[in-house]
Amino acid sequence: MTFKIQTLNNISPVGLDRFPRESYEVASEIGHPDAIMVRSADMHSMDIPDSVKAIGRAGAGVNNIPVDAMSDRGVPVFNAPGANANAVKELVLAGLFLAARNIVQAWDYVRQLDGDDASLHKEVEAGKKQYKGIELPGRSLGVIGLGAIGVNVANAAHDLGMSVRGFDPAISVLNAWRLNAGVSEAVSVDDLLSKSEFVSLHVPLVDDTRGLIDAKRLKLMRKGAVLLNFSRDAIVDEQAVIEALDEGRLRYYVCDFPTAAIKDHPKVIALPHLGASTDEAEDNCAVMVADQLREYLEIGNIRNSVNFPEAIMPPTEGAFRICVVNANVPNMVGQISSALARHELNIADLLNKSRKGVAYTLVDVDSEVPESVLDEIRGIEGVLSVRYLNADGDNA
Repeated sequence: MTFKIQTLNNISPVGLDRFPRESYEVASEIGHPDAIMVRSADMHSMDIPDSVKAIGRAGAGVNNIPVDAMSDRGVPVFNAPGANANAVKELVLAGLFLAARNIVQAWDYVRQLDGDDASLHKEVEAGKKQYKGIELPGRSLGVIGLGAIGVNVANAAHDLGMSVRGFDPAISVLNAWRLNAGVSEAVSVDDLLSKSEFVSLHVPLVDDTRGLIDAKRLKLMRKGAVLLNFSRDAIVDEQAVIEALDEGRLRYYVCDFPTAAIKDHPKVIALPHLGASTDEAEDNCAVMVADQLREYLEIGNIRNSVNFPEAIMPPTEGAFRICVVNANVPNMVGQISSALARHELNIADLLNKSRKGVAYTLVDVDSEVPESVLDEIRGIEGVLSVRYLNADGDNA
């Protein structure tokens, strides 16, 4: 069987090369795609074909994908957490230096100078004092959000000699292990803001984080603090930030999201969404997502889905696999097992995982599964989708 992958943006060829040509067809225009790979294209107004079994975002954020609608259809949405972590970390470090040493403003000052070398030298010596900066060692940095990027930023800043505090009530065990022991814990966002000279935001944009840094919280920050936002623009209240800059409570706002309101502000350093814009990050994201889509399409395993549980079960040799997505309600596994038992199909292995309202079941059986059995499972109330992988990895 040949799988069809539709690309909505220019996806790194390094990632696309992960799809074997003998069993995958990849194109931007393709009928009845089995999966979609996307970077920044807005899919909310797109008519997503019924044939789509999975969506892969070659990056971390999935705000451009109708995730809830896909969950209702039984379609997992994959992303690439951590694949662009180093790229974003490096840009955040650059932002720290830009703000600490007034580099953007000093550079702009030099560009405005006229005259010969002698007059330039005189003006430079006279004007440089207004751009005197600070050094980072010993300065305090607060990191809100300790995912792959936040941990990288915290560790790198600690290595620079900064005093680093972090806050993330949902930090994973893996990221906790990766975090430098010298990074201390803040008890809350407010606690972190009140004790940090620099604050870097690394949280996803969800309902709980929209407007996380508002006028009230900005007043908690130290006078002259620097706020860095390389997550999403809506995490901060932009108007409140402008007011804090105008009043001198904030020294700089460094972000990756220019808008008409802030791009010309003298205390704003706004970059054109460069966070993951490196060759390496684009390659890493595309490779990770391509591998995840292949694993799901070919054997049904799920890794790094934003709306489905992680579900990894090695294929049983010679077995036939059924992949069932259903509403997370009682007795679904029992009904699936009963349907198989009624047709004398023996279960060789079974895995059931759930995440919020979605449950996912992998069942390996010893013999071929008739289409009538699959239809019976599809007819169970609450079942969203059923895929059948035969012993050769073909889908039905």
